[in-house]
Amino acid sequence: MNRMIDGSRGLFAAGALVVAAVLAPGAQAQTTADKAREAGRETKQEAREVGQDTKQAAKGTGNAISDSWITMKVHAQFVPEDVLEDSDIDVETRKGVVTLMGTVPTAAGKSRAVAIARATDGVKNVADRLRVVPGSDDDDGKAVGAAGAAAREGARDTKATTRQAGRGMSDGWVTSKIYADFIDEDALEGSDIDVDVEKGVVTLTGTVPTRAGSDRAAAVAKAIDGVTSVRNNLKVRAQK
Repeated sequence: MNRMIDGSRGLFAAGALVVAAVLAPGAQAQTTADKAREAGRETKQEAREVGQDTKQAAKGTGNAISDSWITMKVHAQFVPEDVLEDSDIDVETRKGVVTLMGTVPTAAGKSRAVAIARATDGVKNVADRLRVVPGSDDDDGKAVGAAGAAAREGARDTKATTRQAGRGMSDGWVTSKIYADFIDEDALEGSDIDVDVEKGVVTLTGTVPTRAGSDRAAAVAKAIDGVTSVRNNLKVRAQK
């Protein structure tokens, strides 16, 4: 009886080995397939990440940067420049070529404006059509009397006061400030906006991807010091 049981156990063990041998290739194939699918998912994820990194790098190096973005970026960089105070600069960009027009108070301001434009991502060349129109300060650095210095100091204080109150700002400064505020607005990504300012009246033309973008652009412009009114002629054109 024991021999029969031992024999049955032997047959069962042998059968189990046979079944395991038969099933092993299928299990191995399933494991290989799982690994392949996992590798495929990882490859797709890596491809997406590389694509995103490439897109970001391209934008950062100036590739695929629109003319409108360049115009906004140049204007935005003009705003904090003390040497460009009292300037009235218009920026036009076509296929990466920036044209600067208008007036600056000093030769140093003219040089600085050109340098800023040239250093902006995506700019291929800069056409300088700026004119130097001196303000109250002497460009040649000649000495002046104490009375003249005091007068200029008083004028600067008055100018600062009127600027804080939203008056006495040049149309060029208002244009630059509007562009500077536009550039950080997510709702305006993909927009192509032209800003024209005349005596504090802002006219917005061009395209935006959404109606919300159009409303946001008008709101941003209205909030700028020195703006008296805004004409919103923007057209909604969804991105492809």
